[in-house]
Amino acid sequence: MTHSADAYYVPHSSYLPIIASIALTVSVVGAACWFNGTASGPMTFYIGLAMVLAMLFGWFNTVVKENLCGLYNAQVDRSFRQGMMWFIFSEVMFFAAFFGALFYARVLSVPWLLGDATGLATHLFLWQDYNEYWPTNGPANAGGDFQTIGAWGIPALNTTLLLASGITLTLSHHALKAADNARTVWWLIATVALGSVFLGFQAYEYIHAYQDLNLTLASGVYGSTFFMLTGFHGFHVALGTAMLIVITIRAARRHFTPDNHFAFEGVAWYWHFVDVVWLGLFIFVYVL
Repeated sequence: MTHSADAYYVPHSSYLPIIASIALTVSVVGAACWFNGTASGPMTFYIGLAMVLAMLFGWFNTVVKENLCGLYNAQVDRSFRQGMMWFIFSEVMFFAAFFGALFYARVLSVPWLLGDATGLATHLFLWQDYNEYWPTNGPANAGGDFQTIGAWGIPALNTTLLLASGITLTLSHHALKAADNARTVWWLIATVALGSVFLGFQAYEYIHAYQDLNLTLASGVYGSTFFMLTGFHGFHVALGTAMLIVITIRAARRHFTPDNHFAFEGVAWYWHFVDVVWLGLFIFVYVL
């Protein structure tokens, strides 16, 4: 089945957007219940997550089939690229909000509690025994004593892994443009392996933080910002790894050509974005 080169393909009606809305709602409600200690929270969250994955599988399957049938022309390709650019921009703003929260808590609110910026002795009324320091676990040692995770252990190793994955993905892209499908696939497999090892180390780091360091989401503003930033980044790495697995399978089935491989490029853009965000995390969360 082919399509006219000058005709813009308009997809048929689909139930998948409705499924996506329901799945995301179930996931968010489940996560909220989980965080608030409701017994049904974890199960609700996992049901919603399973629905999201099933929806994505169906949606991507439809798009792949449409592409292989030759339904997309150059204008559709430009639309995909613009959509991916706006999506990554929205992700930049997403992480900018959390980096902004970290900046506010660390650079602004901590001195304000001491009254330094305003000239008012606010700590005499809000927190009499307050001493300016970071990381802080909140008024009256609310989260209990905790230890931070040093930058030059697992975080530095994970930084190396992500930077290496960016290199292997770039090598795969060059191989694809050179029509070397074998090297394309092998470099993609290496990228998937590096991303998977990163996730494994981060899971180990979280277990260590909770069990040995008493560093949890309840550890004051430091604990909450630490896990929000690193946790959401880890989620993006997991999503990016799943996307890499998909394009690895597609590359192995020779779905891409040197002149037609936007799916590969879109995933590559996303993965490089994840790399850059991690560099910011490593510097501002672990090092400084």
